[in-house]
Amino acid sequence: MLEIIYQDDHLIAINKPHGLLVHRSKIANDATEFALQMLRDQIGRQVSPVHRLDRKTSGVLLFAFEKDVEIAMHKQFQEGLVAKKYLAILRGYAPEQMDIDYPLAKENGNMQEAFTSFISLQRAEIAVPFGKHETSRYTLIEACPKTGRMHQLRRHFAHIFHPIIGDRKHGCNKQNKFFKEQFDMTTMLLHATEIAFKHPVSGVDVKLNAKIQTEFKKVMELMSFNL
Repeated sequence: MLEIIYQDDHLIAINKPHGLLVHRSKIANDATEFALQMLRDQIGRQVSPVHRLDRKTSGVLLFAFEKDVEIAMHKQFQEGLVAKKYLAILRGYAPEQMDIDYPLAKENGNMQEAFTSFISLQRAEIAVPFGKHETSRYTLIEACPKTGRMHQLRRHFAHIFHPIIGDRKHGCNKQNKFFKEQFDMTTMLLHATEIAFKHPVSGVDVKLNAKIQTEFKKVMELMSFNL
């Protein structure tokens, strides 16, 4: 059963679990469950996603019931009118705050501008050796992407040498192996906590929040992070 965090006559939002695809994809033939179909079956209505979250990213995922609402929300996302916030746990001690202005290549090789702002919320040092270091250091951050490029946050944090824990494609393989062996954790620690936008029908300001999920919470407790 998916956790529904918002619903009206035009829109519905869920708190997507880690590891769940939004919809069927050729690049993930192993998947048998998808948020789109699960939500449709749960509420007995057709829905269409108005944005995307990576398979391993959890958090706020918004759907529309009608085509015109879907198009209107797509337009808001494309024009940067939707404010998004994410929580992530990064390797090492990240800067207190930083703006990452670093273009990213599309699949066809064309470059697109990409901009992310983040602030460090808390830092942790745990008494578990890693490599040549006697302890392991991490940072809990809040990120606000101003653009919506493929894997933008994952690629931006890898670019500044503070990759997201659990990110296999763009992250640190040694850290990912470390978390699996030490804590039996393979989840990517990236969570979409909030989106804010103008309702495409009523024009009212809407802000949706999704609580962190079990896997993320487990690591926060391990590192004594609290919000």
